[in-house]
Amino acid sequence: MIETDKRKAVFLLHQEGHSVREIARLLSLSRNTVRAIIAQGGAPPAPRPRADKLPLDEQLLRRLYQQCQGHIARVHEKLVEEEGVAVAYSTLAQRLRELGISDPPKVRCQHVPDEPGAEMQHDTSPYEVELAGRRTRLIASLIYLRYSKRRYLRFYRAFDRFRMKCFFHEALTFWNYAASQCIIDNTNLARLRGTGAKAIIHPEMEAFSRQYGFAFRCHELKHSDRKENVSYYTS
Repeated sequence: MIETDKRKAVFLLHQEGHSVREIARLLSLSRNTVRAIIAQGGAPPAPRPRADKLPLDEQLLRRLYQQCQGHIARVHEKLVEEEGVAVAYSTLAQRLRELGISDPPKVRCQHVPDEPGAEMQHDTSPYEVELAGRRTRLIASLIYLRYSKRRYLRFYRAFDRFRMKCFFHEALTFWNYAASQCIIDNTNLARLRGTGAKAIIHPEMEAFSRQYGFAFRCHELKHSDRKENVSYYTS
């Protein structure tokens, strides 16, 4: 943004007969900037109105957007040529987004019925703790029932498929209960290949889960949170 005093100086020098090149050199401005200031008479440019302050009727925009089958360029043409609304294309596109016309709100997840006790989730997380004066890396293994505060947590120096089965045995024995489904991340400890809904569970872990009356299900990538009554996989 060019200061008001500098704009006045540009226009004054222009009135005194100085060339655009000379004015640009004296005031350390580009020639195009000097020409623009001269064309504006040295006055500051009028502030651009915000998209949400423009007289763009929402119903009109929705009607035109539908008529033009979502082609914003055609909506812009109709506004300018038929409705007499002088609006920049970028401003129109911004306004359409703000109103949710061109980009409808994205649904992050699918809601599922609240069925207490029907599902549990298992997660592992790395931790660093101080043991005997040394920083030691541990793996936290946690299983919990959805819609409940019932949890079972243990820490391991190393966590493999055998320890995973031991952990599940201890937790479910302690609870004396197993939900019908257990949501897990896409860990190779239980997953043979694939991810999310297309994941194939390792035969060893599938046979193990059947003994306890539940089935492993992998959540979709980037959607690890299953605690808020939402579903990230499709069965």
